[in-house]
Amino acid sequence: MKPRNELPDVTFHTRVRDESLGGDNPFRWEDRTTQDYFGGKRVVLFALPGAFTPTCSTYQLPGFEDNFEAFREQGIDEIYCLSVNDSFVMNKWAEAQGIKNIKVIPDGAGEFTRRMGMLVRKDNLGFGLRSWRYAAVIDDGKVEAWFQEPGLEDNCADDPYGESSPETVLAYLRDAAKSRAA
Repeated sequence: MKPRNELPDVTFHTRVRDESLGGDNPFRWEDRTTQDYFGGKRVVLFALPGAFTPTCSTYQLPGFEDNFEAFREQGIDEIYCLSVNDSFVMNKWAEAQGIKNIKVIPDGAGEFTRRMGMLVRKDNLGFGLRSWRYAAVIDDGKVEAWFQEPGLEDNCADDPYGESSPETVLAYLRDAAKSRAA
């Protein structure tokens, strides 16, 4: 992906809380599209190999959550975390992490990730097809800035992390704001 590229148009199959259902599992299916998530907003999207995995759970997701207000101060409307996991897993992971501000996007079949060019095999870890780690600033469905970890390849022996960190994305946003103000 490059700046000014449009995001692929896909439908995400999500589970949303609906208290009107009652019971122990008050969730219903709700399809959401790329337009629903990204249309008319300036957002940060970050994608990672898997919910409940060490780097994702220790650094990336909590880092974006902890810096949510700093991102808002830079004109970001929403922050989305995407993984090739189903909605049940993504919702349970957000709950387990105590996430209040970041919204999770389940790409269970990997269609969005594939069309982004970020779908990789992680058979060496027993994961199968997953997302390569990246982040992006998206403005009304178009890539404004792209932050991809180096070494994109199937069955990568490493799990690079840094380019897609909240600190890197926040530094970009602050520098971009300074440039616009000058």
